[in-house]
Amino acid sequence: MAQPQRRLVIGQVPIDVITFDGALDAIEALVEAKAGGYVVTPNIDHVVLAESNTAFRDAYQGAALSLVDGQPLVWVSKQVGERLPDKISGSDLIWPLLERAAKKQWRVYFLGAGPGVAEKAAQVVRERYGTNVVGCDSPMVPKDAQPEAMKAVFDKLKAAKPDVVLFALGAPKQEVLMHRCMALYAPAVGLGIGAGLDFIAGTVARAPVWMQRAGLEWAYRLSREPKRLWRRYLVDDPKFLVILARTLRRPMGERVTER
Repeated sequence: MAQPQRRLVIGQVPIDVITFDGALDAIEALVEAKAGGYVVTPNIDHVVLAESNTAFRDAYQGAALSLVDGQPLVWVSKQVGERLPDKISGSDLIWPLLERAAKKQWRVYFLGAGPGVAEKAAQVVRERYGTNVVGCDSPMVPKDAQPEAMKAVFDKLKAAKPDVVLFALGAPKQEVLMHRCMALYAPAVGLGIGAGLDFIAGTVARAPVWMQRAGLEWAYRLSREPKRLWRRYLVDDPKFLVILARTLRRPMGERVTER
């Protein structure tokens, strides 16, 4: 199973040109290679944040696979240089990935979410697919965590010998942690899933499908958590238009790259 060959670059963020099914196959190839690595899922928030957050930008540059999580990025991709074939959000991807994990007998580890959420999510996927969830942990992770501070967390993880680790810590924390601590969880493959474990456990409701398809998940989340998210969606995210305009002024060879 070959890895994707081309990447679209929007702002500072590379995005692989790949289908949803192709993404599942590419993750399987990473797992079977037993060489570690991690998967990120960029959206508009991430493109904006990567402009100012060096650690986050470095995490994106080091990712083995970058899958578009955001309908607006799919919409603008053709204008940038090459159409992204599918929206591949982490929250959509984890269900078929966990089903494949069961079939392939991969060992899966859940890291993150609130106390008890990972355990509840593990119970759900065990009952649905028979997935072998070999460990759960909800550690306190500092905003700018360094590998030395996370050694005990990753010693516990490593002892479970996972093939796949789902990081449910939210951006940019999960991406920076996957990048900085990759050597501590290799040869497992990491995948950043944000609120994915909450969605599985049913502790957080996801936007209706019609809102997801219309690119309005942000509006649903804003309506649920206005105090926490108003600045992100109403102040920060409009900066994307400036980033997009700057991207469009680049030569095509800088917008669509070969891996």
